[in-house]
Amino acid sequence: MIVWRGWRGGRAVECGGLENRWGLKALGGSNPSPSAINEQETQVNDLVKIAIWALIVGGVFAYLWRKGYLMQISKYVLETREELKKCTWPSRDELAGSTLVVLISTMVLGGFIIASDYIILNFVRRILPKL
Repeated sequence: MIVWRGWRGGRAVECGGLENRWGLKALGGSNPSPSAINEQETQVNDLVKIAIWALIVGGVFAYLWRKGYLMQISKYVLETREELKKCTWPSRDELAGSTLVVLISTMVLGGFIIASDYIILNFVRRILPKL
């Protein structure tokens, strides 16, 4: 029974065939298509990989928990937050002024690099033809 007929690469492909434009595959039956078997194997392989990574991550977490490293990390984060609260942060005007200085410095340095490159390029072009 032909449900749908389309064209792919110059040949007609039926909906029940092994391949078609929308990825419909012939699944099931006593003799499933090779593409259906490969897809099932790929799904199993992906699940096995996910399970292995879950075990690895879980094992690392358990090790860190048992050795007390997670408490040390938590303590470090809390102490860092306390220290950051003690910092003085720049006002909006100071931040705008500093940003302007950085932008102008970047443009001046970029112009210097462009000019230096141009001078060296012309110098090399004049010397190389003489050699």
